[in-house]
Amino acid sequence: MRTKLISTALGTALTFSAVGAASAETPMRCSHQLPPAHNVAQVIDRWAEEVETLSNGEIDVQIFGADSLVGAKENIVATAKGDIECAFSVQFQWGKTLPIMTVTTAPYAFADINIWKNWDGSDAASLLEDKLRTKGVENVVWLFQTNSSVFTSNGKFMRTPADFEGMKVRGLTPAFDAGLEALGAAPTALPGSEVYQALATGVLDGAMTGTDAAVSRKYYEVQDHFVVSPVISVFFHGYVNPDFYAGLSDTAKSALDEAGRKAAVWAVETAEAELAKAPAVLESKGMNVHIATDKENAAMEAVMRPAFDKAFQSDDSDNEKLLDLIDQLRSGS
Repeated sequence: MRTKLISTALGTALTFSAVGAASAETPMRCSHQLPPAHNVAQVIDRWAEEVETLSNGEIDVQIFGADSLVGAKENIVATAKGDIECAFSVQFQWGKTLPIMTVTTAPYAFADINIWKNWDGSDAASLLEDKLRTKGVENVVWLFQTNSSVFTSNGKFMRTPADFEGMKVRGLTPAFDAGLEALGAAPTALPGSEVYQALATGVLDGAMTGTDAAVSRKYYEVQDHFVVSPVISVFFHGYVNPDFYAGLSDTAKSALDEAGRKAAVWAVETAEAELAKAPAVLESKGMNVHIATDKENAAMEAVMRPAFDKAFQSDDSDNEKLLDLIDQLRSGS
């Protein structure tokens, strides 16, 4: 990627100096919430470079991370309206707008890594891409983040339902938060970029995040106990404004398609590497780390999953179809 500082005068001169110069380079501003050290942010940077290369420079991808262009909560609307060309969101940021996007937040239901290795180009992904179009965005890349989560806290592990009683914790979606409430916790939904400060100031007592994100977002500076557990699977996805997409050449559209396929693979590979080392990194920071046992996970699921299922609200008739398609991506399917 390149940062270009071209004066208006020079830009105008170049425009009139050659036929077709105006269409030689199309800026595509992409907003996301992640800090530079986050493994998904690094995959996004790699994806951006690949798009530029494959489009022969037609698309100038300009990445704005860490909420520096548009806030996490505004990315979807800003892209759909055309205020920006491109953004990345985590699936639970669709919340009530497109609930079917959040089904993988069902507690302990989607830990199988094969789901995510087989995701890009699958019927399940295509179904969601069609749904996203109805909300005004064109999906261009799926980026798996993690199938391993951590519950973080201070002074104690949160590894049994009783440990959550009275705790102020980070929430995600209304349905997932119902599971936290069933544990006795008080959830507050926040984007990842706001959680560190909330933990540091006592607005939250604990949080749940990806094991890798606990490292990249430096939760170890404000929390000292971490329970590693396959609570949910998390993925980001990149999408563009449909009018912007329609105006691209076939070469540029093909570049986005091929770069998206490559990036989906890179994301899984990066995630597996980060997940393998994250617990040891936390321990090296002096943190107390506990890997939840199968018995502990089962006890948590027994409380959280019924509450999630009861609270998950969607009138979308394709919910069950999506779950069936996801099942086909699992190990042995």
